Amino acid sequence: MTTLKAWIDEQFKGDPIIWAIVILLSLFSILVVYSATGTLAYKTAGGNTELYLFRHSFLVFISLVVMWLAHKMPYRKYALYARLFMYLSIPLLAFTYAFGSNINDANRWLTIPVINQAFQPSDLAKLSLIAALAAMLAKRQNNIQDFTGTFLPIILSIGFICALIGMANMSTAILLLITCLLIMFIGRVPVKYLALVVMVGVMGLTIAVFTGQRGETFWSRIEAFWESKEDDSKIPFQAEQSYIAIATGGVTGKGPGNSEQRNSLPHPYSDFIYAIIIEEYGLVGGATVLFLYLALLYRGMRIVANSNKAFGGLLSAGLSFALVIQALVNMAVAVGLGPITGLPLPLLSMGGTSLVFTGTALGIILSVSRGDHSDEVSAQPEVSSNRLRTA
Repeated sequence: MTTLKAWIDEQFKGDPIIWAIVILLSLFSILVVYSATGTLAYKTAGGNTELYLFRHSFLVFISLVVMWLAHKMPYRKYALYARLFMYLSIPLLAFTYAFGSNINDANRWLTIPVINQAFQPSDLAKLSLIAALAAMLAKRQNNIQDFTGTFLPIILSIGFICALIGMANMSTAILLLITCLLIMFIGRVPVKYLALVVMVGVMGLTIAVFTGQRGETFWSRIEAFWESKEDDSKIPFQAEQSYIAIATGGVTGKGPGNSEQRNSLPHPYSDFIYAIIIEEYGLVGGATVLFLYLALLYRGMRIVANSNKAFGGLLSAGLSFALVIQALVNMAVAVGLGPITGLPLPLLSMGGTSLVFTGTALGIILSVSRGDHSDEVSAQPEVSSNRLRTA
């Protein structure tokens, strides 16, 4: 028993609460996705309901393996690759917009040759931009007021990448901009520069709305959301079915596998999986999932306070915010607190390479939480994370 515990302690380092939360959500994801894909399996797989169970379980396993590998690497090394992948993501985003697979009137996907697996370059761009931003701010903490040397490269990177993502995926671009602003606030960036980032970001997103593929959909969803608050007859079909699922779930739910709205709710295994969770597990299940995400954010922010270096603190904060804010937005849409976005629920929704990128982000957070890395992104002097702003 002692040997097993020693092996676990050696192989699974970092915050044990984060490990527990991720494993719980991953196992729950397999159960809920299996239930939510029943109708899809009958329509597309000849009634083979186990097809999506095995496929999703395999992807969850792969994401956990990627998380384990990512947490073994000293987090300082991610600073070395972040800017490279950020620059690589820019032509990938442009190429995807021009030649990618068109799904729901948006070119968001590229297919990887040989393995024939589709992925969204926006996932790579989001992860690499957050890491690169953390590295740039950490390296320049002593010159944070320097506009040309410190701030200009940051604002150009944020504005350009958010605009490119917004051309085909406005909700992801908006959340990425918010995440970057939070990282910069924690990184002691002056308020006047934050205001400038907001201006540049809004300008880039506005251009994306009027020139991109999703502008009309963006405005129509916002309009439909506000109209539905005044007239129940104008509630969008997806939202209406989600409300029915939530309303019929009650306190304890209908039980695993007993969802009825999965047969009529669009994308019950991804965009609206939270509605299926409440329908089958009730308010108890929905509140538990919400609590786990908030606990994940809390543990991520504790890492910020305990990190010895600014890069580790900013990296953990940025990735924690990115995951949890997306989760909160997904849940808010399901219960009618926001317009429909099409964002999946991290760790729970059925997905492909998005699960792998989520696992990578969580592995990096765990790597920072290990706290056993003495060197940092640069030999230049760097302040401790204790000097960062804390919310």
